[in-house]
Amino acid sequence: MDTLKWRENALFLIDQTLLPRQKVIIECKTYKDVAKAIKEMNVRGAPAIGVTAAYGMVLGAFEYDGDDKEAFFDYLNDVGDVIKGTRPTAVNLFWAVDRILNRADEVRDKDITSIKIVLEEEANRMAREDIDTNRCMGHYGAQLLKDGDTVLTHCNAGALATVDYGTALGVIRAAVEEGKNISVFADETRPYLQGARLTAWELMEDNIPVTLITDNMAGYVMKKGLINAVIVGADRIAANGDVANKIGTYSVAVLAKENNIPFYVAAPISTLDLDIKAGDDIPIEERSSMEVTHICGVPIAPEGVKVMNPAFDVTPNKYITGIITEEGVIYPPYNKNLQKVGKK
Repeated sequence: MDTLKWRENALFLIDQTLLPRQKVIIECKTYKDVAKAIKEMNVRGAPAIGVTAAYGMVLGAFEYDGDDKEAFFDYLNDVGDVIKGTRPTAVNLFWAVDRILNRADEVRDKDITSIKIVLEEEANRMAREDIDTNRCMGHYGAQLLKDGDTVLTHCNAGALATVDYGTALGVIRAAVEEGKNISVFADETRPYLQGARLTAWELMEDNIPVTLITDNMAGYVMKKGLINAVIVGADRIAANGDVANKIGTYSVAVLAKENNIPFYVAAPISTLDLDIKAGDDIPIEERSSMEVTHICGVPIAPEGVKVMNPAFDVTPNKYITGIITEEGVIYPPYNKNLQKVGKK
């Protein structure tokens, strides 16, 4: 599934705001097009945002038509600031922009045209790495699932949230590819309905059995004994193992703990932010009230009602059984074991 595709100096994205009703491809020709696509959630999911941001930096570099190298580097930093300003929570966004800037600095002695080529190559490398990383995570995570297991997931951490394959759904895909009979319960994930619109669609496309439930049904299906494991993605992981993910993840984790169900987070090492000691320090994005008061443009709440709409919440590490990465599954104590993989 080509969540994003780089072709002929343009970035093509599946508009995820329209799925599953329509599959529309957005063409981004400038870095501002990319920034807009990230901000408006045409592309979403931490790994996909990261690689998209990298290509946004490349587009920004291509847009510079001067021959002053110092001005070029100042311009690149300005482009990076614009892209970083789109969404505050997913650390992959900042990681990707900084990786492109650092790569540019490494080849500062080259001419501007050559630097642009190097940056394009770096973004392409990041896209390939994302797919390889997801498949590695899938392999390690699949070992945690048994034949016949049913997994609950929240939001969308599938191919649409990455360049391809997925993080949490990548684990499920890998288990199925190993011949295990795995089924899924997908929370709808209010208010943006990524579980209903995206996760359910992806799994049905892959012929993996999926049952859609509303968010407030998660506790019911757990208590009924219908869930063997919970696997979610992540947008940022603090040094102590606290995890920021789509709003509602914390509630699911608490319910899993109450019902003695393992709760796993699947995320690449690029999602680690070892500079943040604990989840309370992770910035949480507040989004438009329209996402809560309207569904597909149709109002469902009284006009003028006060709305709170945090896009993410933080799950404390005590609720997390393990963190699945491309280096393997990391277990507590997280403040010690995350440091080991984060420094590689």
